[in-house]
Amino acid sequence: MPHKVFITRRIPEEGLVILKDAGIDYEVFSHAFTPATREDIVTGMEGCDGIITLLSDTIDEGLLRENPDLRIVSQYAVGYNNIDTATAKELGITVTNTPGVLTEATADLTWGLILSAARWIVTSDKFIRDKRFQGWAPLLQRGMEMYGRTLGIVGAGRIGAAVAKRATGFGMDIIYHNRNRNLELEEETGATYVSFDELVERSDVLSVHTPLTPETRHLFTEREFNMMKNTAVFVNTSRGPCVDEAALLTALRTGEIFAAGLDVYEREPEYLEGLQELDNVVMVAHIGSATMKSRADMAIIAAQNLVNFYEGKEPEFKVV
Repeated sequence: MPHKVFITRRIPEEGLVILKDAGIDYEVFSHAFTPATREDIVTGMEGCDGIITLLSDTIDEGLLRENPDLRIVSQYAVGYNNIDTATAKELGITVTNTPGVLTEATADLTWGLILSAARWIVTSDKFIRDKRFQGWAPLLQRGMEMYGRTLGIVGAGRIGAAVAKRATGFGMDIIYHNRNRNLELEEETGATYVSFDELVERSDVLSVHTPLTPETRHLFTEREFNMMKNTAVFVNTSRGPCVDEAALLTALRTGEIFAAGLDVYEREPEYLEGLQELDNVVMVAHIGSATMKSRADMAIIAAQNLVNFYEGKEPEFKVV
């Protein structure tokens, strides 16, 4: 029986070529930038024994149980909290992901957000485009210097470690909190392991790199923002629900923290009304992995996971 795969959004051609060369039939959801609805996914999965999904797709128990032909879910992302892996395991459905390839791209973007938020880059760009610039002034758009400051990393996995390594070029004091100590990171960067509360209180820049789990949902609330320095820059390139967006909005409005840089949102693709009105927040459209190389590599891995599975091999990046 020939294999057929439904792809919930257009992915880079490099992945599609791999499927073609392996003789795997596939169908791609017709809209490149509009998310597939649940109905679109249900319709697309008919007669398919594989699916390539995005983090924005909810692959819940109902979808998994209602598709008896489904054998593999190949996630085009590192995270997979959108997939009911417990049900998948129960039904014998393999789930794979694409780790590693977006580490450097996301670390680069994290630093782009840090500097943009700390130095008013986006606000200043708009200021000059609006022809409001009247010349250099001592008090105009004063930001925070990074050199010699303290960088706090919450979640010292691949991406968190890559962000920390870049901080050495700024002569920063690096502290981190993680479920386990990262001795390699400590050796390479001089980073110090601290408690979560100490990190929140000491950081001049606090960068979040945790997966979304029940323990990390709303990890940052009014309590944490009140503990932070009022000169602190808060950056989130991990998962939106790790942050209570209403508490963040209040902290930015009241000056509890200096600025924020956000790539992800609590109810993505929507954000909390009011954030867009603030000059001290930089908001981008979940582009952490959005480089030509990273997105192509993700497509290659997602496709190769499928090919390996269909050839009877263990996919390299199997989750369950």
